[in-house]
Amino acid sequence: MTNTKSTPTELGTEPIPQLLFKYAVPAIISMVVASLYNIIDSIFIGHIPNDGPRCITALAIAFPLMNLSAAFGSLVGAGGSTLVSIKLGQKDYPSANKVLGNVTTLNVIIGIIIMVLGLFFLDEILVLFGASDETIAPARDFMTVLLIGNVLTHLFFGLNHVMRSSGNPRKAMLTTILTVVLNIILAPLFIYQFEWGIKGAALATITAQTISLIVICHHFYSGKDVLTFSIPDFKLQKHIVKNIFAIGIAPFTLNACACLVTMMLNNTLYKYGGDNAI
Repeated sequence: MTNTKSTPTELGTEPIPQLLFKYAVPAIISMVVASLYNIIDSIFIGHIPNDGPRCITALAIAFPLMNLSAAFGSLVGAGGSTLVSIKLGQKDYPSANKVLGNVTTLNVIIGIIIMVLGLFFLDEILVLFGASDETIAPARDFMTVLLIGNVLTHLFFGLNHVMRSSGNPRKAMLTTILTVVLNIILAPLFIYQFEWGIKGAALATITAQTISLIVICHHFYSGKDVLTFSIPDFKLQKHIVKNIFAIGIAPFTLNACACLVTMMLNNTLYKYGGDNAI
């Protein structure tokens, strides 16, 4: 399917410096905004009445598990988006749509697996990541909400990657900014006004990602882009899955190593300085 309103052929025709600027700048802005959100979210959690320091420690303990989930998200998202760019550059639109469908299905499958295993072994994982008797409860509260919404998180990041690579870097940036803005609005509301504490912070994150995911899904359902959702494309194809994993293994390894480093750091800090050091 081709659509005159979309311009994916630029990936195979435009000068590389121009493409690099067009695609890199929105991605950089998205990463900066997301990093600022992490700082602001930590401030909100740190000011939870009578429980701020303990919740900040719980957040640090949950970080490795979040990194591990992000690693699997990068495995599919980065791998799939790169493959989509290649197919669009080759003007192979049917294959690009199949990649979109396979990315969606893989994100759902991996998201469910991580959710089930994470919830089942949550306490053991958190202890491994440096949780103590004092901090395991808030860490459990935070990660339980995130794990329940893990499928939505994977779909958001995976489809956002694909939207960027299909000729819509600005729109991908705006959906990321929308997520951050919604988070900043909802977090204090859920944490303080509704008195949900650290659970409220996690729920604000999932809610914001879900709203942005709806925007992304509308983009792929609207028919205005060269890529559109099609039920037959959701069926996994071995060669597509293999290529997605082959490309995505590098960012997966980076995030997995970040998980390992944070886990080791948390345990070292707890050993020599206790919860406050974490």
